[in-house]
Amino acid sequence: MENHDKIIITQDDFQKISSLVKTARPEIAEPLEEELSRAQVVPNDELPKDVVSMNSQVVFQDLDTKKESVVTLVFPQDAKVEENKISVLAPIGSALIGLKVGQTIQWPLPNGKHRNLVVVSIKRQG
Repeated sequence: MENHDKIIITQDDFQKISSLVKTARPEIAEPLEEELSRAQVVPNDELPKDVVSMNSQVVFQDLDTKKESVVTLVFPQDAKVEENKISVLAPIGSALIGLKVGQTIQWPLPNGKHRNLVVVSIKRQG
């Protein structure tokens, strides 16, 4: 993972995601743990409007393909790929949590490749 900027995450999201990481497979848990380790944890009502949180609908762009996607970031039990509801434990979900609009990240994928993403906008914050 190539991004050393702080991410911002709410207290509730931090606690819930930390619990999930304990039961996730190592290839999922390790990058997400690294993300959480650089997080600035804020009270739920102090999250800036331009930060991706759980249940946010996010527009992001793959910088390599220039393709834009819209997803809603959810907990694993609510994930429905056909509805573009992506789990925070999925590689893209792990990459997006806590990022600000305009922030970029290079995220490792299970196949050994990387995705270079930028958050374009947040349509609805969770």
